[in-house]
Amino acid sequence: MTYKFGLIGGGVMGEALLSRLIARSIYHPSEVIVSEPQPTRQKFLAHQYNVAVTDDNRLVFSQTTDVICLAVKPQVFSAIAQELADVLEQGHSPLVISVLAGVTLSKLEAAFPQLPVIRAMPNTPATVGAGMTAIAPGAYTHSKHLETARQLFSAVGEVVEVPESLMDAVTGLSGSGPAYVALMVEALADGGVAAGLPRAIAYQIALQTVLGTAQLLHETKLHPAELKDRVTSPGGTTITGVAQLERSAFRSALIEAVKAATIRSQELGK
Repeated sequence: MTYKFGLIGGGVMGEALLSRLIARSIYHPSEVIVSEPQPTRQKFLAHQYNVAVTDDNRLVFSQTTDVICLAVKPQVFSAIAQELADVLEQGHSPLVISVLAGVTLSKLEAAFPQLPVIRAMPNTPATVGAGMTAIAPGAYTHSKHLETARQLFSAVGEVVEVPESLMDAVTGLSGSGPAYVALMVEALADGGVAAGLPRAIAYQIALQTVLGTAQLLHETKLHPAELKDRVTSPGGTTITGVAQLERSAFRSALIEAVKAATIRSQELGK
């Protein structure tokens, strides 16, 4: 029995990708095999998506013809690479896509010699199909491999290709960015409460304001500065609020957060 798509790791990110690939009919359930060590998780994935499930990573690798996605914790990568070493000697050559944070292409290509390898960095909104994924190709990848990766990750959001040297910056921006946005939504809601709004209403307004603004920017392709200028009337409430944000170094704080997270990503990858 062979499969077109193999997934090693059935956790949150692995399931996010799996669910969207099947929902969009990129792969039929009969074309997918997933390895997952936890029995309860195995039963859930088999029942929910009707895919083949196993606890044997070697089986996934040996029986998958097209794409194998690694979606395990980075700290277990070395153990899995050793586990798959003898399978690699069989001349099997699927495309290997890794979503493991901090595991470089050089480490991946050392583990999977002469195989096409792509390193990918999706973020948590991928779990609701609104993710941002950056992909970086390895030495043995071709245009068809990149197109396959774009198709896979387009199922969970938008995709950009970057050189691996920029992956830490991607981590600092899109990987860590959802936390920054969540903090902003929470702070906006707190501001609404401080101004007298009930907590539930303040949160609803804050969340929809952020969601709606992002959608407006996305659909109209307006530059953020242009949208800001349209909202700030002379002597009005918005420019007063913007002036306060500038006094509090709001923009600088976000810039420094991305830079700090980028540096930390570089440290973790060493």
